[in-house]
Amino acid sequence: MDQKAINLIVDEDNNNQRFDKVVATLLQDFSRMTIKNWINSGNVLLDNHTAEPKTKVYKGQKIQVFPITEDRQETVAEKIDFGVAYEDEDLLIVDKPSGLVVHPGHGNPTGTLQNGLLYYLPSLKNLPRGGLIHRLDKDTSGLLVIAKTSHSYTKMVSALEKRKILREYRAICVGAMSSGGKVDAKISRDTKNRIKFAISKNGKHALTHFRILKKFEQHTYIGLRLDTGRTHQIRVHMSHIKYPLLGDPLYGKRLIVPQRASKTLQSELQQFKRQALHANKISLSHPISHEELTIKSKIPEDILSILVALSNDQMNREDIENLKYPQT
Repeated sequence: MDQKAINLIVDEDNNNQRFDKVVATLLQDFSRMTIKNWINSGNVLLDNHTAEPKTKVYKGQKIQVFPITEDRQETVAEKIDFGVAYEDEDLLIVDKPSGLVVHPGHGNPTGTLQNGLLYYLPSLKNLPRGGLIHRLDKDTSGLLVIAKTSHSYTKMVSALEKRKILREYRAICVGAMSSGGKVDAKISRDTKNRIKFAISKNGKHALTHFRILKKFEQHTYIGLRLDTGRTHQIRVHMSHIKYPLLGDPLYGKRLIVPQRASKTLQSELQQFKRQALHANKISLSHPISHEELTIKSKIPEDILSILVALSNDQMNREDIENLKYPQT
């Protein structure tokens, strides 16, 4: 085999599980059927030997995956601007600007964060999706976790699946909320519009917690935490409870400027062209040192300007950054 191998190590969370299930868990970009076919064709090795998909694997065993990628275009390295919020030899946490697509795909073969990561650190080409553990929508800004080694990738994917990574967001919703709460509603792809997702009893489990940080006359600034990470989850859930995100082109309402809005607020609202959503905090246990890490990202200027205008200039950046997610 002359392909580059993806090297994985079975961790404690995957101890005594089926071979195909463990590989599919660690490589979530590929279906379990694809993984099974690779195992059957000898493209996935367990401790340097072929094994049956149903074989039980144990902590410490080594897995090598040689993806069959003839029909996939290789992701090229490109210089792309993004912020680095944290980095060591095992982990990289980046601060993605809005407007930047995370992964190459149909219509976006280049110019993505993944292209930029391969330029920033060429060794990431040996990891699935350039080491990215999760994703954000194109117009959502904020923090993303990238593993830099096979071992840390295995650990972080498992931690995400076990809901051991805290992801906290900030958003501006249309409407004056009376209280925080949670949305526990299954999500699936919208059958009428394939680029959207919708609430569906046959969908995947999705749970979003939200808390009020600041109320305005016709808008609410909220903090959110995810128990799951479905595509468009926050956007779908907030629209479902009739508090869509400001500026959301897929799930939002037509812009209505408050009657008593200042000229500054009118201008800010009319110029705001993306969903007001920012991934501002990640807390996790380091995959190697087990140190507890909390990384934060500042509220971006476009969202900050809206909040300042909503407050009639009564709040500044420091006031807004100091608004904490309530623990009760």
